[in-house]
Amino acid sequence: MAADIRTLRPYLQDFDLTGLLVEGLGWNHHQGAPTAVAAGGETYDLQPVAEKAGFAVYRCSPNADGAVPPQSTRRQIERQVAETNYEHLIIFVDADESRQVWQWVKRESGKPPALRELRYDQGQTGAALLQRLRGIEFTLEEEASLGITDVTERFEQSLDVERVTKRFYDRFRTELTTFQKFIDGFTAQGDRDWYASLMLNRMMFVYFIQKQGFLDGDEHYLRNRLKQVQEQDGTDRFQRFYRQFLLRLFHEGLGKPEGERSTELVALLGKVPYLNGGIFDPHALERDNPDINIPDAAFEQIFGFFDQYQWHLDDRPTGADNEINPDVLGYIFEKYVNQKQMGAYYTKEDITGYIARNTVIPRLLEMAQKECPIAFGPDGGVWRLLRDDPDNYIYPSVGHGLAWDYSPESVAGLDEPLELPDDIACGLNDTTRRGGWNQAAPEEFALPTETWRELIARRKRYEEMRDKLAAGEVKSVNDLITLNLDSERFARDVIVNSEGPEL
Repeated sequence: MAADIRTLRPYLQDFDLTGLLVEGLGWNHHQGAPTAVAAGGETYDLQPVAEKAGFAVYRCSPNADGAVPPQSTRRQIERQVAETNYEHLIIFVDADESRQVWQWVKRESGKPPALRELRYDQGQTGAALLQRLRGIEFTLEEEASLGITDVTERFEQSLDVERVTKRFYDRFRTELTTFQKFIDGFTAQGDRDWYASLMLNRMMFVYFIQKQGFLDGDEHYLRNRLKQVQEQDGTDRFQRFYRQFLLRLFHEGLGKPEGERSTELVALLGKVPYLNGGIFDPHALERDNPDINIPDAAFEQIFGFFDQYQWHLDDRPTGADNEINPDVLGYIFEKYVNQKQMGAYYTKEDITGYIARNTVIPRLLEMAQKECPIAFGPDGGVWRLLRDDPDNYIYPSVGHGLAWDYSPESVAGLDEPLELPDDIACGLNDTTRRGGWNQAAPEEFALPTETWRELIARRKRYEEMRDKLAAGEVKSVNDLITLNLDSERFARDVIVNSEGPEL
């Protein structure tokens, strides 16, 4: 039987990597012995987890601090493993078993190795990772003819699948144009184009929710129902999939409460949720153009396009298995509505998050201060949080190389700041000796693309900010914004550490 996310999830959450791969995904037990590699000034133990046709999987021990080693060290470990096992996967796990980093390198002739890393943190649903891992499941029937090249190709198809990014949007425009040409029943080209966008909006939304198992428990609901309709009535007979299934799914299934559905409709659609969002209601274009027809070939092509991508946007610890994430709603409605007619434009989460953190959270803190001024006073506990642990509220990227070893994939604390190389440090107090300051600094010290001059300016800004916090000089909500502190973390900590019920 094919692996099910709900079956695989306990292995992932228990950090039972051998069980996940061997019991869950059909890999073999690895009979090799543990090995050790030296990287980043430390020694790391590599424990064999599983193998398939010579493709090896290892579990790597944490660093001396009990954390997953930084990316620069992970790269060093990978290169050493590749000397003995060219094709492999390394799973880095911390001492507390709260984080996993799955590392695989895509190797193509004539191109540099491309690092691919997927992360799982304890408390997450793990759906995003497990969706990909299902692509490296193997059955007994495949064993006889399976080679390492086949396993590597599975990794490329599964772990190297693109997320829904700009590349998807570029391809989407091409697919939309093709889909438009399949549609009959309109006299105005503009109406046909508009309806094509509406249909793809609806189908993209369905792709998100089917991957969560919300459509009759089938993660391939649309494709399987298309196949079922064709087997029952023949390809394109009376345009049955579009007219007798898809429109009924939209208008009478997803667009109507379950209590209002007929027994015949339930038998046709299976168990599907009611989504009160308007996108599945009968549209004016459908009411005004009753002869719309779309052949099955149009849907076969668009499903083939959609199947190349991961339909999962959010796997944060706050996500629940049974919720349709608001990010998904906004992502589709804002990105693909008719922008000219509705004046709606998609804004990425980093921008909306920045706006929210610097408006909503400060406003909440100001309101709390009015209701509970004692907590925000000189002897209150609110501002003491900043003074007692400054680095907790300075973004790790700002303190990279000083308090943190930061990368977008992981963050680890540093016992002491990294000392600048002598040829750079000599220019701190002597401007005539700053010859290399405009050169790019290595990632051990710098953020991506950061020069030594920019790095030193960032370090100075960090030290000034930290001194202000440690001295207790930050005592207003506006300072959180001015200094670009992590107001979200601060607000949570204020709540958790509140000393009285009033606050």
